Amino acid sequence: MPILYRYLIHQILRYAAVILIIVVGIYLVVDFFERIDNFMEAGLAVSRTLTYLAYKIPMIIAQILPVALLLAVMVTLGMMGKHNEVVALKSGGISYHCLVKPLVGTGILFSLLLFITAEVLVPVTSAKSNAIWWGEVKQRSAVISQEKNIWLKDDQRIAHIKYYDRGARTAHGITVYVFDRAFRLIRRIDAVKAVYDPSHIAKAVEWQLFGLMKQVLDPASGQYRVTLEDGPVGFNLGITPENLETVVKKSEEMSLLELHAYIQRIESEGYDATRYRVDLYAKTAFPFICVILSLISAGIAGRRNIRDGLPAGIAYGIGIAFLYWIFYSFCISIGYGGMLPPAVAAWTANFLFLCVAVITLMSVA
Repeated sequence: MPILYRYLIHQILRYAAVILIIVVGIYLVVDFFERIDNFMEAGLAVSRTLTYLAYKIPMIIAQILPVALLLAVMVTLGMMGKHNEVVALKSGGISYHCLVKPLVGTGILFSLLLFITAEVLVPVTSAKSNAIWWGEVKQRSAVISQEKNIWLKDDQRIAHIKYYDRGARTAHGITVYVFDRAFRLIRRIDAVKAVYDPSHIAKAVEWQLFGLMKQVLDPASGQYRVTLEDGPVGFNLGITPENLETVVKKSEEMSLLELHAYIQRIESEGYDATRYRVDLYAKTAFPFICVILSLISAGIAGRRNIRDGLPAGIAYGIGIAFLYWIFYSFCISIGYGGMLPPAVAAWTANFLFLCVAVITLMSVA
């Protein structure tokens, strides 16, 4: 590897490491002071708070790694331009576009690092941090089986939900058991589907149930009265979407293989897995942003009007990263709604910004 390439890669890695440490440190400090009251109210030690924050580090790194690379490339090339190193290279017959090769290599390295972090570390650490927050701090009793069946329990009620669609706020395969103080079953509610309806919260009716079967114990006879209704029937299940979303295993908590198997399983049972399929493609598409942003930052840093002002170049780079995130999130949302195929929704932002990167590099003299 040429000395120039080794120098560029070394500088980029050094600046990226500094940026990561600073941003992660700021995030953890802010999160610590926001949540320490909750941990103290739950009677947990400060060490438990630090453990919770430590588990969040891989997720933070996965979120800011592309921006850290962009800023590192901007700073490295900007400093080279400020000290006329780029001019010296051009005088020696080395084109500015030759500097793109190590940047592509560094971008690929960061993409692999991001993919490994999101695929190996984040699923494990996110699950553990969520378990601490919702299980120990919020003290909500819930169990998720390997089949993704959801069990929720409070003092006199046990609820089982076979599948919950977060996007549509719809629960499928609901069974609710209600007990008295002697732990005798006094009521059982079964429904094929329940749709959350916040417009009736004031009436204590939060869900519209379809395919309802209600069994109520008659204290006099000791027999259960069975009622069947097609629905919709307004009912208060004592469960909110927020309760369910805290216990449903999210896409970032699953590896690619787990997510693929989960999609196959819920689709085989007749449920809509569009949201999870979009997330599956997004897991493979998002890491490539490291390569794209490194190329965009090289093009911005190489332009004559930006090179003379490093802060302006960094501002341009952050602005482009922000635009990418907005457009990427927009495409993912459209994919969730079924208006774009999952693969197209996940890769559209990458394709568009890769075109921007090529055009920006072509404009460099």
